[in-house]
Amino acid sequence: MRFVSPARVLRISSNRAVFRIRLVAICLGLLCIIVSDGYAQSGTFFNQRDDTYPLLGLKRAKEAYETARLEYERQKVLYDKGLLARQLYEQAVNGLSDAEVNYQQSLLAVLFEQQYIVISEAVKYQGTANRKRVRVTLANSTGGTAEFQKLIGIEDDLFRSLQPDVINNVYVSFLNDENAIISDPYEQKIDQLLSGEPKTLDFGLLQDLDAVTVSILYGDGSQQNRKIFLQKDASVNIAAIEAEQFSQEVELGGTTDYSMTLELFSGVSNTFKLEVVGLPAEINRYFLDPASDNRLSQFQFTEGVNTRTAALRVFLPERTSANVSIDEAISFYAVAIPRERIDEIGDLGDKTITANEIDNLRVGYVPLEIVPRGIGEILVRAPQLFHTIKPDETVGVDIEIVNEGTRRLDNVRTEADTPLNWVDVIEPAVVEVLDINAEQRVRLSFTPPEGIAPGRYEIRIRTSSLSDDQPIEGEDKTVTIQIEQEANIIGSALLILLILAVLVGIVVFGIKLSRR
Repeated sequence: MRFVSPARVLRISSNRAVFRIRLVAICLGLLCIIVSDGYAQSGTFFNQRDDTYPLLGLKRAKEAYETARLEYERQKVLYDKGLLARQLYEQAVNGLSDAEVNYQQSLLAVLFEQQYIVISEAVKYQGTANRKRVRVTLANSTGGTAEFQKLIGIEDDLFRSLQPDVINNVYVSFLNDENAIISDPYEQKIDQLLSGEPKTLDFGLLQDLDAVTVSILYGDGSQQNRKIFLQKDASVNIAAIEAEQFSQEVELGGTTDYSMTLELFSGVSNTFKLEVVGLPAEINRYFLDPASDNRLSQFQFTEGVNTRTAALRVFLPERTSANVSIDEAISFYAVAIPRERIDEIGDLGDKTITANEIDNLRVGYVPLEIVPRGIGEILVRAPQLFHTIKPDETVGVDIEIVNEGTRRLDNVRTEADTPLNWVDVIEPAVVEVLDINAEQRVRLSFTPPEGIAPGRYEIRIRTSSLSDDQPIEGEDKTVTIQIEQEANIIGSALLILLILAVLVGIVVFGIKLSRR
């Protein structure tokens, strides 16, 4: 037997201990690498189909989260007992956090994909001051409640904390075909839209349309744009009237048309009587169909047609009266009365009615206004327009200017277009003011130049004025002047003597012949 010294035995034992420690360290390192790599693969595993099928991706993320949670709990027990390195414990914490985030992202993706807002109804109705308004009702139809929870087997606090049956921050507005906002206010916000609890918003319409686009922006930026046809509020039983021009200025003796659009808001009646309320009896009027120009007293909405057009034609009298004055606006109403309420309401044509009273009638109406305007008219009277003078004489012409219009004439000017080198004098040349039916005599004199040739000459007399800053022209008058040739006295005397001599000679010659 070979003898081994105690020192050698001690040295061999020490080497074996070091080897074992190193071997344990290597194994622990390999274990950390394997665990870390395996956990990293399980926590970051991604399937491309998860984007196409988010519900399957959610199930996968949920399983990864459960695995990470169990691993974290196991590692925590070891770490608390001092059997696990801090680095491994921190890796378990980070892995659980990553898996939880991935799970929440997948859950939110599915929830937001399932969120949907339904437009339950959108009712157009007539508001105050004839403004059109819309009541729109929105409902949350999200399927993320019991049915969705049962489908994927989620019953944890995370699912409930995300409130899948709530849609937050819903912004609503109305757009026209050019994508311009036509709602008043432009946008309204619903803080939370709960499943099973619809919300109703009320908007004014800045543009009167029957079809609008409802723009809905909500949640994480999701947007829905849907074009809808607005329902009509059939409960009010009216035909709303809207005029293109509610106020017009019309000259006395003139006529004008008020073009109107009538929109049906009734589920009871489709036949209405048209009346004018508050217009003086001196002003004639009637309704007509713009397409056929036929008179209307009653009209009917055909099936499927909720909008019609009509016109009110108004005739002003020739002269003012107690009820019709120049530049004083006359307010009145055009009214549409349901046929079944004609007897109840009675004849409104001769009544004076206020805005509150007509509101209480609960009928469709539109306030209108007409402003009678007058205008001056120049009438020129000339008793004689033909004159005969000698070359050295002057012609005097008198004319009368009469205002036959319905407004005062200002700065009535008289002018004459004379031939070359003629001299004209007009008194007065300008009449500053000529009231209605007033007359003004104007004296004109025309003197021909020296050496003018005999013949006929014409002079045109023109009149012009202003009435309410509008130019007014009178009828032109033409004066004809005949210039006679001057007589030769000596030649005329010699001619007369010659004629007398011839006559005497004839008489003498005749006497001699009779004696023979």
